[in-house]
Amino acid sequence: MADEEDISRIKVKFVIEGLGEAEGEIVRFLAPRTIDTIVRKLPVEGRAALWKEEVYFEIPVKIGEEKAKPTVETGTIAFWPMGSAVCVFYGQSQPYSSVNILGKVTKNLELFKQVKSGATIKVELLS
Repeated sequence: MADEEDISRIKVKFVIEGLGEAEGEIVRFLAPRTIDTIVRKLPVEGRAALWKEEVYFEIPVKIGEEKAKPTVETGTIAFWPMGSAVCVFYGQSQPYSSVNILGKVTKNLELFKQVKSGATIKVELLS
């Protein structure tokens, strides 16, 4: 049973320029096609943009809505189809438009509050 758990939960690391690292967990069943597409592309890197209490950055993935939600919880990692971007919601704000939920930040969520626009953020698999 543990193997199935490992396959469905993918641990990732966010390397944030000048700030350090945060960790998260992507849960495959939340948006399987989106997650498979993104995981195959890892590591990906983008320049941070800020919107309310959210940090997002464009990645080279184009995919439509999949089980998309108009609202998210604090700590959510999501993919924003309209902007081809990975989003991290560190506060109470809600997405500009529906997002595909990928998972949650599990460590150092507070780093995202300090991200400056234009900072490089890299997402990679946590070994």
